[in-house]
Amino acid sequence: MARVFVYGTLKKGQPNYKHMINTAKGLAKFQGRGHTVEKYPLVIAGKYNIPYMLNIPGTGHHVAGEIYSVDEQMLQFLDEFEGCPDMYQRTLMRIQVVEWEGKGGAGEARAAAEGVLECFVYSTATYPPEWVGLPYYDSYDSSGKHGLSYVLRESR
Repeated sequence: MARVFVYGTLKKGQPNYKHMINTAKGLAKFQGRGHTVEKYPLVIAGKYNIPYMLNIPGTGHHVAGEIYSVDEQMLQFLDEFEGCPDMYQRTLMRIQVVEWEGKGGAGEARAAAEGVLECFVYSTATYPPEWVGLPYYDSYDSSGKHGLSYVLRESR
């Protein structure tokens, strides 16, 4: 099992969460909530209003999201879903645990109790330079005050 941190449309209550609970795509078990240890710019960009975490450490906000344990099948699905490695790149990032429900082994429980876990995150280093000038968010909600409605893939 691998740990994945999601900050956008794959979170609970967001438009693509259905994929996280579709066992035909693999297993994803909610472990808790957290935020990035380093600051990153989280922007909503492109004609489909997609949330992107730009891989510019030290700029932006501590981005909030959810931590999941996923099996290899789900990780492969997420790589494909996220357009990895072209649109997003899957990298390891340090995540500060804010709330933990996970029931992993003793090592994982100890790491969670200490507050910081390494998780795979889909961020991007392949973005148009003008995206750096977009507003930065610390949390994503598809129906947030930003007024930028996310367009589902099946509607594009």
